[in-house]
Amino acid sequence: MKRSRLVKFLAPTVSAVLMAGLIGCSNEASQETNESSNNNEGTEQQEERFPIDIMTMNHQPEPPTPESPVWQAIEDYTNTEMNIQFVPSASYEERFNITLASGNLPHIMLTEQKSPSFINAVKDGAFWDLTDYLDEYESLSQMNDIVKNNISIDGRIYGIYRSRPLGRNATIIRQDWLDNLGMDIPETIDDFYDALYAFTYDDPDGNGQDDTYGMVVTEYEGPWDIMQTWFGVPNKWGEDSDGKLIPHFMTDEYREALTFFKKLYDEGLVNEDFAVMDPAQWSNPIVNGEAGVQVNVADEANRIQNKIWKENPDADDVMEIFRSPKGPNGHFNLPTQGYAGMFAISKTSVKTEDDLRRVLQFLDDLNSEEGQILANNGLEGQHYNIVDGELDQFSLEDDKLVAEYQDLNQLQMFIPEDRFLVGNQTRLNKKSDEIIAANEEIVVGNPAEPYISEVYAQRGQQLDNIIRDARIQFIVGQIDEQGLDEAVELWLRSGGEDYIAEINQLHEQAQ
Repeated sequence: MKRSRLVKFLAPTVSAVLMAGLIGCSNEASQETNESSNNNEGTEQQEERFPIDIMTMNHQPEPPTPESPVWQAIEDYTNTEMNIQFVPSASYEERFNITLASGNLPHIMLTEQKSPSFINAVKDGAFWDLTDYLDEYESLSQMNDIVKNNISIDGRIYGIYRSRPLGRNATIIRQDWLDNLGMDIPETIDDFYDALYAFTYDDPDGNGQDDTYGMVVTEYEGPWDIMQTWFGVPNKWGEDSDGKLIPHFMTDEYREALTFFKKLYDEGLVNEDFAVMDPAQWSNPIVNGEAGVQVNVADEANRIQNKIWKENPDADDVMEIFRSPKGPNGHFNLPTQGYAGMFAISKTSVKTEDDLRRVLQFLDDLNSEEGQILANNGLEGQHYNIVDGELDQFSLEDDKLVAEYQDLNQLQMFIPEDRFLVGNQTRLNKKSDEIIAANEEIVVGNPAEPYISEVYAQRGQQLDNIIRDARIQFIVGQIDEQGLDEAVELWLRSGGEDYIAEINQLHEQAQ
């Protein structure tokens, strides 16, 4: 039975259990006599805790220890004894591969992505296939179908993903510039172009200087990936008229999108140095009043506004966010992967289906409201209070208190949704949440995401570089349509033909 409320006073509970055990030992004969009437009383409370070894990452210099009251409360809530191996995030991939090679795996192991080493381990039988077990659990059964597709390997599920919003991509814009120009939030791609043009040539800041431009882009190519989806370009793979899967760059919509990008560049509506600009400097031109638009994750808008206020505390609330503009072929948006790693369960440490179900129940419990609040907020009265219906996370002002639960959120999956306590949100944070939720209706999945390609494993980086380089060269005018055709031909000769054939074979087998 799930506990409906958190256990507030752990010490008395533990003492009661110990006392019950002592009484049981001293009255063994009497207990046997009355076994039929008393055997089931308090069974759940006296059930032996299940030991679970976990390997996950930490972001803080000193992660929590077993002495943490929050750690102990999670153990009490899940009826487990946790042995958590925290690994600094910067060195996690290296430690993951070393641990994987050793064969001495914990019960639960965070894998950051579907890396070749993880895929090979799955094929070697190192991790449980969880596909047929998930429907047995209240939260895990509600995993998002697109994200399940993204984490799957040949259509099977080998981990519980750590959820991240699928609809996070959006467009950030200076509302004050729109207001100065008498313009509205763009609704179509044509409107989007008009705003970029006006931001570049119509003096949006009103200073009489030619010192602004429309959109800032860096060498990080995510914005181009997002914007091309607006035109109906598939997410990596799409279907042709015969139902065969084809790469996104072999569609008419892709050429249409690249023509638009080149127009933006030729007319000076994006920064000329985008191909070499450091992504760490991405938001600076907006903060400094040089650029008016950024295509990025929605929550970056709030961070940009805070930077503006840091530079000038008297500045107005000037930033806004909007969903992707409607394109000529419909309303689309590129999703994120929808996850940041996943928890895989070792078959060497978890040997039986009974033990597997115990581990899955532990993960399911962590996704409950109580589990999420513990790992993200701590204990009520010790780390936070609810005052007049609002969260007062007072522990954030005390390094010692916050260390008792910070990084325990690295056990979290947030399936099917965030259920922990959130304090007062800014206007932009609320708007970001609204856009992220609405975007899930228009995100475009990748139909080939589950398929593990041997060709791509061997030649993927080379193939990707051919198309990536050609896109940038076309935008800046170094090649023309014929140059794009030649790049595609090079891609096909370099293993692309085999890659397409392999993906379609896998796709047919999965139908």
